[in-house]
Amino acid sequence: MNDSKDSYNTLTYNRFTKEVLQCARTPFYCYDLGLLHATVLEIKRQTAGMNCIVHYALKANENKRIISEIARMGLGADLVSGGEIQAAIDAGYNPQDMSYSGVGKTDWEIRLGLELELGCFNVESSAELEVINQIAGEMGRQARIAIRVNPDIDAHTHRYITTGTADNKFGITLDMLPQVVRQAIDLPHIQLLGLHFHIGSQITAMRPYQMLCDTVNQLIDEYENEGIRFEQINVGGGLGINYEQPDEQPIPNFEQYFGTFRKGLKLRPYQRLHFELGRAIVGQCGTLITRVTYVKESRAKRFVILDAGMNDLVRPALYGACHKIQNLSAPDDLPMARCDVVGPVCESSDVFAQDYPLPITRRGNLIAIRSAGAYGESMASSYNMRPLPQAVFFNHL
Repeated sequence: MNDSKDSYNTLTYNRFTKEVLQCARTPFYCYDLGLLHATVLEIKRQTAGMNCIVHYALKANENKRIISEIARMGLGADLVSGGEIQAAIDAGYNPQDMSYSGVGKTDWEIRLGLELELGCFNVESSAELEVINQIAGEMGRQARIAIRVNPDIDAHTHRYITTGTADNKFGITLDMLPQVVRQAIDLPHIQLLGLHFHIGSQITAMRPYQMLCDTVNQLIDEYENEGIRFEQINVGGGLGINYEQPDEQPIPNFEQYFGTFRKGLKLRPYQRLHFELGRAIVGQCGTLITRVTYVKESRAKRFVILDAGMNDLVRPALYGACHKIQNLSAPDDLPMARCDVVGPVCESSDVFAQDYPLPITRRGNLIAIRSAGAYGESMASSYNMRPLPQAVFFNHL
């Protein structure tokens, strides 16, 4: 266990100042920049002495203030669209420290990446490799690429967020890898830098990462014996956070995570290791603040109806994600009652939690939905023509 609690005093959310809670119309996202900074500093501390670079996965949270703060602290960027490429440039990331992933890169996105001379394209298919080579040739450029390998490792997460098994759309299977490696070497406008892996998201056990290390080591040995050297090894990200008890672990166990790769990988001196972390960096620093609109009693249920809906935070509706929910207005000594916490959107799936224990809750109470910094604001929509949630920031440190 790391000692992150020594450098960050965990936040009890009923300590929010009135200024923070009243500065925006609910619902809104509230971000603790102090926790964000402490998290990035812990990453840098745990990777000190490693020949590596950590890329922030913008898809987790694309808020301009958030991505600019992370860029200022020196991380690279992991991108999955042309829009994210431009956002990263605008936020001050170094193009050389950017990796561009995704199974469906369009021609204009590839051209943008080549114009900016991005550090690496993570290539997902033989067809994509051909298109990148063609466009690079037309532009008189050389495309730096890594081949994304699907290692067929089950990370035992939700089926919607696992990415490294043979049934997933991502990457190139191990049996097809030799053919694609040879293709990349032979294409005139391609510079093959290395191999890229990403096995899933919200991974909290280290066993899948240990298995990934074994696969990477085997591939490095096999190709080195053939005279092929990969100077770049990208192991992706996917490290999970503690949704149930965010105050107990506001910063993930980066010591265990990076230590698994430090111990398990047998990299050569000429190889640089790349990580792509998203949720683990921003997940705990964000909270969705919402207000109780109604408390509805039925014969079998008690519903707490919020002014936030699935359009503001879609994770529970999309794949049954669980977030800690707190009543910020209720005194600590109120009795608890079980309820379904729901939103106003005209969908039966607009539910944040079922049979959830909360202090006796009334109309107008402020509710905090915790650990919403990742895949909250970035996935928000205007469904039902509802306005997008605002964002406010504070620094607890």
